[in-house]
Amino acid sequence: MMNLSVKARASVAVVALTALLGACGTPSVGSLSNSGGSAAASGAAAAKGTLNGSGASSQVNAQQAWRDTFTKNTGIRVNYDSTGSGTGRQQFIAGQVAFAGTDSLLKEDELAKAAERCGSEPLELPLYISPIAVAFNLPGVKELNLDAETIAKIFAGKIATWNDPAIAAQNEGVNLPDLPVIPVNRADDSGTTKNFQQYLAQAAPKEWTAKPSDVWPIKGTQSAEQTSGVIELTKSTEGAVTYADASQVGELGTVKVKVAGEYLAYSPEAAAKIVDGSPLTKDATDRRVTFDLKRDGSVAGAYPIVLVSYLVACTSYPNAGDAANVKSYFEYMASKEGQEVAAKADGGNAPISDSLREKVNAAIALIGK
Repeated sequence: MMNLSVKARASVAVVALTALLGACGTPSVGSLSNSGGSAAASGAAAAKGTLNGSGASSQVNAQQAWRDTFTKNTGIRVNYDSTGSGTGRQQFIAGQVAFAGTDSLLKEDELAKAAERCGSEPLELPLYISPIAVAFNLPGVKELNLDAETIAKIFAGKIATWNDPAIAAQNEGVNLPDLPVIPVNRADDSGTTKNFQQYLAQAAPKEWTAKPSDVWPIKGTQSAEQTSGVIELTKSTEGAVTYADASQVGELGTVKVKVAGEYLAYSPEAAAKIVDGSPLTKDATDRRVTFDLKRDGSVAGAYPIVLVSYLVACTSYPNAGDAANVKSYFEYMASKEGQEVAAKADGGNAPISDSLREKVNAAIALIGK
């Protein structure tokens, strides 16, 4: 299969709303506080300047919505560069950014390096939950039913055409074209790739034997960089199929995944159900609220192809202003208002639950102490 790499990085304009500081001091952040999560008025009152972050492209719409409102209310300029999860983690460890977004957990060696950079264990907090859609470009077809085994075969290159019996048997009455199946994967180091493979490995272990990682394990495939890249390549290629944050698939056709004997469409509610029904990882701490997602398709009503995107930060910074800015921004992202703002702008992600917010806020409270 011919390799096709697309440099279609999601370029997001930097939002830089500058607040005029008069005799009354820093702009009020009162509108950022609510019963669901404080915006840390005490920390934000002293905060000013610029806050830089980078990482997961899945968060790009949410980050734009968060920083629009946050900057407007605080005067703190937030920059978020959607470089991809792996690059974001690397830049955070190197001290190039104050925070990072990542769709996959920090690896053991990354944790050690992040702790060295921060002077203590870093924060790793789940602030963005979204279903991963299996999206395709087939003329006249907007929705398909597929089980995990068939999805795994498609992305492993074991199914050659869209009218294959394995697909047709699950889609009676659908006019499936005799088109080649063209799987499209992420070319960059991607947490979405790892989350998707984790689903395949859990739900279809006989068909997907590769160990899940941020790097796509099959060589010679059609690929593109960033979420926007795989979406654009799939849109422009009849017969293409990809995996991507559901909020960004647009008009592409999508797959209903077999879950507990029924075919289930993705939704924010179904994605959130997986998170609330899954245990924390064995190495989770009061600073690292990390989940071991149950993706095998056994939980009724819970969409199993989910990414939980984390925000990574230090609890202390050489510059006290950076700590105040990070604390204020993280508290806003975790707040009910922040989660609702992101969900409205993103159109596909699920707000975190109140119980999860309590854990997250307890960790954020450690910043600057």
